[in-house]
This record gives sequence, structure tokens and C-alpha cells, in this order.
Amino acid sequence: QVQLVESGGGLVQPGGSLRLSCAAPGSMFVFDFKGWYRQAPGEQRELVAIVTSGGITKYEDSAKGRFTVSRANAKNMVYLEMNSLKPDDTDVYYCNADLWAPGWSSRRDYWGQGTQVTVSS
Repeated sequence: QVQLVESGGGLVQPGGSLRLSCAAPGSMFVFDFKGWYRQAPGEQRELVAIVTSGGITKYEDSAKGRFTVSRANAKNMVYLEMNSLKPDDTDVYYCNADLWAPGWSSRRDYWGQGTQVTVSS
């Protein structure tokens, strides 16, 4: 089953940092990243940050100044650097992208498996 590959979550104290990574499942894929999202139990996923192929970024208000989204196009990877973390940042974080592989007639939408970020003392 095709899925984006996420890593980097964990438990961190308030004020700490984490870096999340999102990768295409293989080098044969065209990787069109669409965004980092967060989701609390019973809630809808919320957009946290985006970065275009040209490097233009956009953040939801609570992430501005603390989170940095970046991409390594040659590696088909996207990162979310999270600094000055707060307990309110605790959630499961997901990446979202379109993938295309040789033989596919069109791009398809995929999500990562989710990575838990917990900010607690």
C-alpha cells in the first residue's frame, strides 16, 4: 500500500524542538507536497504549513515565528522544524501530498501515517 513516510515526532518539554520529516515512499514517485496538518482526537485535520515547489511558505497563525517548513526536492522530502513548542501543539501531525508513478494516468492524493507530537513537562 502506498503511503507517505513520516518520522520525527515524540515527547518534548515546553520550549523544546522537534523536526518532522515527510518522504515519498520511493524514488520513482513524483512528489507534489500539499501541506502539514495536525489533528486532535475527534477533531478535523487543520492545516499547519505549506511550502510550494518554488519555496513559498504559509503558516497557520499559531505556527508563525515558531515553525519552519522546508523541502529537499532532490530527495522528495519535506520537513517541519518546530521550535518553542507549547502544550497546545500536542496533536498527531500528518503530511499530505500528491504522488504520481510511471504508468499512472493521474496524480493521487496520499497522507502520511501520522506522527504523535506531545509537549509536556
